[in-house]
Amino acid sequence: MHVAVIGVGRLREKYFRGAADEYIKRLSRFGKIEEIELSDIPEPANASDEDRRRVKEREGEMILSKIKPTDYVIALCIDGKQWDSEELSKHLQALEDAGRGRQVFVIGGSLGLSGAVVARANEKLSMSKMTFPHQLARVMLLEQLYRCEKIGAGERYHK
Repeated sequence: MHVAVIGVGRLREKYFRGAADEYIKRLSRFGKIEEIELSDIPEPANASDEDRRRVKEREGEMILSKIKPTDYVIALCIDGKQWDSEELSKHLQALEDAGRGRQVFVIGGSLGLSGAVVARANEKLSMSKMTFPHQLARVMLLEQLYRCEKIGAGERYHK
């Protein structure tokens, strides 16, 4: 396993940071796990649609600078494919078995992902039709990645 999670915005709250660190520690026994935190671009007060578009573009440029040409990119998007944990585990294992390179999961900032990032993605993943704060989404993703590794290793996990 070689996985990277790129997230826009720092995990400032201790409870999010602590949870993320715990799952990263647990995941490390299965292979290489990278967490790449990018600073979010502050949205101007009374931002126009154009201001928000520019913020997303700048965040997108930062994200794309961390992605290698050989990476298999999975963008977290509300309109992405939804998997249950066992299906996701099998899918990620198939990607690894096919030698698809580093699996990079991308979580945008509060405004979402730029079109350029979505266009670069090999696929889109949705954790739910509901919207979550990007900090919580990162913790949830790390937990699911850990669960997927446990399933793939034939270890017990809670349903």
